[in-house]
Amino acid sequence: MRVLMIGSGGVGDAAARIAAERGFFERWVVADYDVTRAQRTVAAVAGRHPGEARFVAAQVDASSAEAVMALAREHGATHVLNAVDPKFNMPIFTGAKAAGADYLDMAMSLSQRHPEQPYEKVGVMLGDEQFAVAGEWEADGRLALVGIGVEPGLSDVFARYAADHLFSEIDELGTRDGANLVVHDDDGNEVFAPSFSMWTTIEECLNPPVVWEKDRGWFTTAPFSEPEVFDFPEGIGPVECVNVEHEEVLLMPRWVDARRVTFKYGLGDEFIGILKVLNTLGLDRTEPITVKGVQVSPRDVVAAALPDPATIGPRMTGKTCAGLFVTGTGKDGQPRRTYLYHVVDNAETMAAYDAQCVVWQTAVNPVVALELLARGTWKGAGVLGPEAFDAVPFLDLLAAAKPEGYGSPWGIDER
Repeated sequence: MRVLMIGSGGVGDAAARIAAERGFFERWVVADYDVTRAQRTVAAVAGRHPGEARFVAAQVDASSAEAVMALAREHGATHVLNAVDPKFNMPIFTGAKAAGADYLDMAMSLSQRHPEQPYEKVGVMLGDEQFAVAGEWEADGRLALVGIGVEPGLSDVFARYAADHLFSEIDELGTRDGANLVVHDDDGNEVFAPSFSMWTTIEECLNPPVVWEKDRGWFTTAPFSEPEVFDFPEGIGPVECVNVEHEEVLLMPRWVDARRVTFKYGLGDEFIGILKVLNTLGLDRTEPITVKGVQVSPRDVVAAALPDPATIGPRMTGKTCAGLFVTGTGKDGQPRRTYLYHVVDNAETMAAYDAQCVVWQTAVNPVVALELLARGTWKGAGVLGPEAFDAVPFLDLLAAAKPEGYGSPWGIDER
């Protein structure tokens, strides 16, 4: 397997560090628009693993399908891993297909809200552009594995596992994400610093959330709707969660039988307030505006003004939890309420990988998926979500102690 990874900061850097411990690939090309960033990632891997020569750096323009295709062909890439913001999904997706490579991403192509009724009806949904060409990928015998981060990704693997092994009927598949993470400045004061891409966070939190129901299909609600307090395990505790647009709702119903699918994110009052202010001021917009003769996107400015999520790990404490709350009827015919989850402690990922926990938790899952594809354990053609594959090999490999696995156990909480 020869992997071309587009994106070297944050998730890409963590993915390279995780992959360096594994032997399933012969070449890992780290590509970035700024080649010095890619070179830093490769140097960091070499520093942690002396003699490691499988990683090389390259320059690429992720907005150009032709550039992605050319780089993939130059290095004989069998798989293209997209580790940048989803606004670049389609050029990378298209370039990988043109190069004859398989493709993986951690967030699907972007949505466009319904022009007349944005908080009732869907417009262009997440992933629609990719699923529109699924037949072409299948005809070519190529795989596009979409949404294989943590959420989407591991949460979708949990959905497959719940349907196959825990439930005979599922009422709701409810992804619930929460954390007790805190970031401090140099003086020890708590500061506002999102733990993931602010650009993507604005996109998913201010777009109309999507809900799926079997008798209604996909529909939308207002941002931050249906608040609920969810009690997260392993000391995180109760966190208020609200509806947010997310890929799980667009993926799970395609492969898993359920009556309802939702996604709720634990944002907190402060974060919700900031997002509402950004929306009111128009600072969430992506369309460029002219400022003193220069064209700039307001959202790009906001993202650039905040700390890079990849750099806040040393000043962050706490744990993050990704999981799926499943309700319905168990295999024994009795009512069942089960939360399948994965908790990661920032102190542990910083010590082992020099990567903050949210970034590391996102990065580990595509690496596990790549290893299963390299082994031939997972195989397929077309545009597929994680739910289309057997969950057991993934969960076993993720949880198994090193060196056999990745040493990151998951849990089940019956409620």
